[in-house]
Amino acid sequence: MEPFDVIKATGEREAFQLSKLKRSLSNAGAQPEIINSVINDLEKSGFFTDGMSTKKIYKEAYSLLRQKSTRIAGRYKLKEALLDLGPSGYPFEILISELFKKLGYATQVGCVVEGECVSHEIDVISKKNNEHLIMECKFHNRQNHHCNVTIPLYVRSRFVDVKTAWVKQHKLKNQTYSGWVVTNTRFTADATKYSNCMGLKLLSWSYPKNNGLKDLIGRTGLHPVTCLSDIDKSEKQHLLKNDIVLAKQICEDLKTLTRLGFHKQRAESIHKEAIEICNHRVN
Repeated sequence: MEPFDVIKATGEREAFQLSKLKRSLSNAGAQPEIINSVINDLEKSGFFTDGMSTKKIYKEAYSLLRQKSTRIAGRYKLKEALLDLGPSGYPFEILISELFKKLGYATQVGCVVEGECVSHEIDVISKKNNEHLIMECKFHNRQNHHCNVTIPLYVRSRFVDVKTAWVKQHKLKNQTYSGWVVTNTRFTADATKYSNCMGLKLLSWSYPKNNGLKDLIGRTGLHPVTCLSDIDKSEKQHLLKNDIVLAKQICEDLKTLTRLGFHKQRAESIHKEAIEICNHRVN
């Protein structure tokens, strides 16, 4: 394959890396023969040309993958599935809460706590042993909408206000505290630089390296219900409005779908795909 440049979501040009596309297909559970088949089809269709957008390449890869396996296609679509968790940010907060539960934390969502100066609504509070995580979740429904430095600036001020109040309480005095900013997209360079300087923890699609959202979801198997390729947009919204955020909620109880008005045959089809997605882990 001749080298060529692609256009990123930010509008920047960069050299296309076939290894990234292969890795994303592999992380979704595609076997080498399926990966090679998708890449060969893309090459034959003329998608590997200079100036092609990465969005178009990955969208076509998903379309080809879905023809070969809806189960694998659902996991491959994870980045888009996170964008589909809207329009409100609440399902994203639930996802983050469940991820940290899986990592051994006790979590609470949407808590109002008293700071030293004023009260604050904290999106997610996670606790394990003496460690307290105070987490602000910033959900975006557009991939190119990144968190700039103003987000960690105001999150740190809220964190300091809450921490100042908590350490004055006898039972919370000798605990450790960290402020977190979590987003389903990315952080700007200034946001990352400021947060690292001030000790804030960041979690995004691919940050920290090898431990971002895509990695945590892959390792825990806690895929959002919006990964399911066998349901349409209106059905996804119906599930989210009824607090069905994770595919595992469908895996654990088929009646979840029938109670929400899905016909038995339709529910069984969705349930089957959910089980296949839930049973996959990326090490």
